[in-house]
Amino acid sequence: MVLRTFGGSFGVTAVGLILAFLYGGTTGVAVAAILIVLEISVSFDNAVVNATVLGELSAFWQKLFLTLGVLIAVFGMRLAFPLIIVGITAHLSPAEAVHLALEKGSVHTPGTYANLLHEAHPAIAAFGGMFLLMLFLDFIFEERDITWLSWLERPLGRIGKLDQLSVVVASVLLLIAATQFAPEDKVISVLMSGVLGMVTYIMVNGLSGLLEEHEEAREEAERDNDDGTALAPEAAPISRARATGQLAVKTGKAAFFSFLYLEVLDASFSFDGVIGAFAITSDPIIIAIGLGVGAMYIRSLTVYLVRKGTLADYVYLEHGALWAIGSLAVLLLLTIRYEIPEVVTGLIGVGFIGAAFLSSVRRNRRLDGTASGPGATSELDAAPAAV
Repeated sequence: MVLRTFGGSFGVTAVGLILAFLYGGTTGVAVAAILIVLEISVSFDNAVVNATVLGELSAFWQKLFLTLGVLIAVFGMRLAFPLIIVGITAHLSPAEAVHLALEKGSVHTPGTYANLLHEAHPAIAAFGGMFLLMLFLDFIFEERDITWLSWLERPLGRIGKLDQLSVVVASVLLLIAATQFAPEDKVISVLMSGVLGMVTYIMVNGLSGLLEEHEEAREEAERDNDDGTALAPEAAPISRARATGQLAVKTGKAAFFSFLYLEVLDASFSFDGVIGAFAITSDPIIIAIGLGVGAMYIRSLTVYLVRKGTLADYVYLEHGALWAIGSLAVLLLLTIRYEIPEVVTGLIGVGFIGAAFLSSVRRNRRLDGTASGPGATSELDAAPAAV
C-alpha cells in the first residue's frame, strides 16, 4: 500500500532532482532536497487536516486531489502565484515578471524578484493567517465528545455557543496585527487581505457545508421511499446515480466545494513556505521544484492517512493538527513584522502532532487494557448462541 500510495511521489522526486541537476548542477540538487524536506516538515499538519476532509469524498475525488490538485499546488501556488504577486505589486506584465524572476537577485536588493515578493509578504501573511485562524477557531469553539486538551478544549467549546464568536475573535486579532505589526504604508493592504482571507473561508466552508446538508436530505428522502413507493423528486437523481455508479451525481457539488476548500487550505499553508524559501535561494525554478515535490508527498500522505484509517485509530491527531494550524496562523500574523525561521514553524507543528500521536497511543492502550481486564466480556462471549 505504501508503494502504491507514494509511488507517484517517488517518481516525481526522481524527475524533480534530475531537472534540478540539469538546471543547477549539484548545488541545485542539494538546495531542492532541502526545500523538499522543509515543505514536508512544515506542512505535515496540512496532510492531517486534509485527510479529515478527503475521507468524506469518493475515490474519484481522491484521485483528482492527487492529479489536478497537484498541478494546482505545484504550478499554481509554487510557480505562478509568486509571479502574479510580483506582477501586480510591480505593475509588470506576465512576460516581464518571468524575465525578472529568471534574473534572480538577492532578497535585499530593491527591485529584484525576491525583494518584490518579500515586500508583498505582509498582505500574503494576512490572507493566509486569517484563513487558517478561522479554521482553528471554528474547531476549538465547537463542543465535541472527544477532547485532547480537555482542560482547555471543553471550556472553549462551551464559550463557542456564542454566535459568530470565531468571526469576532479573528477580527480583533486582525485589527491588532494590522495596527501593531504592519508598516504604516501597508496597514490598509493587510486589513483588506485579512478580511479577504476570512471571507474566503466563510464562503467556501459555508457552501461546502450547505451542499453537504442538502445531499444528506436527499439521501434521507431516498431512504424514506425504500418501501417501493415513488421516490421524492429531489431523491430521484441519487437513485439513478447509484444504479449507474455515477457517484459524482450524488456528491458532485458538495464534493467540488470540499475539493475547492482543500485547495484554498493548501494555498494558505504554502504562502509562508514560498516566501520563506527565498531565504534559502532566490532561484524561482529550484523553489518550484523543491516545494512542488514536497507538496506531492503531502498529498500522498493525505491519501495514505485516509486509506489506512489513521485518524480513526489515533483520534487525537486531528486535534494536534488543528492546534498546529492555530500556532501557524499566529506565526503568520507575527511575520508581518518579525522574521521567524521556517524551522521554528516546522518544529512547532511536528511537536503538536507528535504529542497528539503519543496521547492517542496511550489512550488506545488504556482502552485495550480496560477491554481485556477482569470481568471484560468479549464480542464472541456476548454474541447470542446459534439456534
